[in-house]
Amino acid sequence: MPTVHLLIKGKVQGVSYRFSTREIAGKLSITGWVKNTAEGHVEAMATGNEEALQRFIAWCRKGPRGALVTDVVITPQQETPFKGFLITR
Repeated sequence: MPTVHLLIKGKVQGVSYRFSTREIAGKLSITGWVKNTAEGHVEAMATGNEEALQRFIAWCRKGPRGALVTDVVITPQQETPFKGFLITR
């Protein structure tokens, strides 16, 4: 299954972005992790089937209520298996 790295920019901290990301990942059977960055962005790594990943990415471009996403930088990665979807620091 494909793996992607996402760097989500905009007003994405302080709006429950990470928690909402974990919730949507669970619904889509996406595994990986999400965390805040020191620069004020949110960073994520996600593995799943192509259709689920595309839906996950589409959600990340919008985010939860209160978020204002200005850019999502997507970088394909070598397939990486994860156990579940974690919020990291």
